[in-house]
Amino acid sequence: MAPFGGGMGSSGRVCGTLSGALAVIGYTLGKTAPKDRDHKLMWKLSYQLVKQFDEICKPYGGTNCANITRLSWRDHKAVKEFYTNPESTRQNCVRVIRETSEYLHDLISKNFGEDK
Repeated sequence: MAPFGGGMGSSGRVCGTLSGALAVIGYTLGKTAPKDRDHKLMWKLSYQLVKQFDEICKPYGGTNCANITRLSWRDHKAVKEFYTNPESTRQNCVRVIRETSEYLHDLISKNFGEDK
């Protein structure tokens, strides 16, 4: 899953947080053998996650890594600044990661908690 960073292989495209969260849903609810079927909630929960991710990313103008970070991952000087400057747009990433993981946790807990 490491290549999801930097927006899919440092391309600045789809945020790895969204990709990773969807991978968790797929791993949890996807089929385990070719003849099996995906869990009926997989698509519903995936859709809900994507819609919430859109909301989380609204302040940045999009869901791509480049929108969130305002950074070209091919610019080594900018990437160094991103990681070393505590005031950099890395704060945006931390917020997106935190809010997405909290939403994913709540989504899974709500649908697969002990009382389900």
